[in-house]
Amino acid sequence: MNNTKIFKTAFAGVYPLYVQKVERKGRTAEEVNEIIFWLTGYDKKSLQQQIDQKVDFETFFGEAPRMNPNVSKITGVICGYRVEEMEEGLMKQIRYLDKLVDELAKGKAMEKILRK
Repeated sequence: MNNTKIFKTAFAGVYPLYVQKVERKGRTAEEVNEIIFWLTGYDKKSLQQQIDQKVDFETFFGEAPRMNPNVSKITGVICGYRVEEMEEGLMKQIRYLDKLVDELAKGKAMEKILRK
């Protein structure tokens, strides 16, 4: 499977889609941000810089301050793939984010999404 297209897709182009997805289900952009902060170590200012600079997913995850050590607790199917069975790398990081946003949109409690 050739994944280079998603790797080069601007995170700023997908971020509003994440927000729209959760807002349709009564959740908020702030909750999407909380998930991103937890997953990547970005804070409000650094996340906004990444969005303003229109970095691609490869750069977004490559420059992330730190991936959360609890990402291994993220399990389940997203886009037809079991995230826990995927090889480590950028695609797995993208799927982690997709999975967390999906869980938020499905109404899961934030403490469960953040694996507390």
